[in-house]
Amino acid sequence: MTERKCAPVPITLVNPKELPKIDAYHQVSVATGAVLIHVAGQVSWDAETNTIGAGDLAAQVEQSYLNVAKALAEVGATFADVVKLTVYVVDWTPDKMNGFEDGVARAAAKLGVTPAAPGTLIGVAALASPEHLVEVEATAVLD
Repeated sequence: MTERKCAPVPITLVNPKELPKIDAYHQVSVATGAVLIHVAGQVSWDAETNTIGAGDLAAQVEQSYLNVAKALAEVGATFADVVKLTVYVVDWTPDKMNGFEDGVARAAAKLGVTPAAPGTLIGVAALASPEHLVEVEATAVLD
């Protein structure tokens, strides 16, 4: 399925004055739509399950975001329709933030978007495949 069967919905991204403003995401998204899309966790595989960017967090973040975009496109959605991202990073420490942000920026530049929906970054001990450093899930809404 590559044809959009639903209309995009207006999504309002909000940073309440009483909460910190984070450049990488907004604190709240508001969407009213009829179709809820859940994208399973995407890792840095290509179509043949080869890992892209082995050992390189930024490269794996970039590929994971690109894979989310491919999954969304298959059902007629884009990052503009995303209302929530959840990111799992192996052995997360704050010093990995630059690599993470670099990967997001590279994916955003390739896609021509800013994936700024509310998000949660969760440090985990491991993912299903030991070579993967990051996994990205998305929730989107269409009408």
